Amino acid sequence: MNIYIVGLNQLFDIEIDKVNKPTLPLASGEYTPATGVAIVSVFAAMSFGLGWAVGSQPLFWALFISFVLGTAYSINLPYLRWKRFAVVAALCILAVRAVIVQLAFFLHIQTFVFRRPAVFSRPLIFATGFMTFFSVVIALFKDIPDIEGDRIFGIRSFSVRLGQKKVFWICVGLLEMAYSVALLMGATSSSLWSKTVTIAGHSILAGILWSCARSVDLTSKAAITSFYMFIWKLFYAEYLLIPLVR
Repeated sequence: MNIYIVGLNQLFDIEIDKVNKPTLPLASGEYTPATGVAIVSVFAAMSFGLGWAVGSQPLFWALFISFVLGTAYSINLPYLRWKRFAVVAALCILAVRAVIVQLAFFLHIQTFVFRRPAVFSRPLIFATGFMTFFSVVIALFKDIPDIEGDRIFGIRSFSVRLGQKKVFWICVGLLEMAYSVALLMGATSSSLWSKTVTIAGHSILAGILWSCARSVDLTSKAAITSFYMFIWKLFYAEYLLIPLVR
């Protein structure tokens, strides 16, 4: 489903990507649009097929809602292409990454795999809250390297409206706030081992983030893009710590 969503976005952003990301397969001409349509269609079908075969309602609804929001985000039809609107675009990403993925996968494991009633746990509440911060940051930061093409094609992102530097430091500040919340969660844990791991792990990640942020050359598109990929590494690193929160 993720391949469908990002692939569809590239199909409708070919002209923008020729400015912002000319090495992408469609923008560079490596793939034809017809090949792109075939790829996203096959992967969407495979996603729904796997979801249907598994038979889990929470999993299937997670796929379906992600499909609807991902399509509305990119497709160029009346009342759609929500990426044109900064707040709506951010809400789409937040809904999928912070809410649907956390809740639906939790319900899938609890109700379908373990066959037991779902009780919202402390780690689930923490994961949803923490990933809300991260999702907002991803929604804001992804447009920082793309400001040139977005401005030309009328995409009113926050980076276009506020400037790259301001949005960059807003993102860093939000991530440091998220890590502060994680430290508070660790400090209030009743489990000594969880308290130790949560505080130590998030302190290290917060320190690495701050150190890397201070060294980014905001005049270099390559440096900004590299830092954006670093944020994704922090995003997935968090999934190593979330199971240890108590």
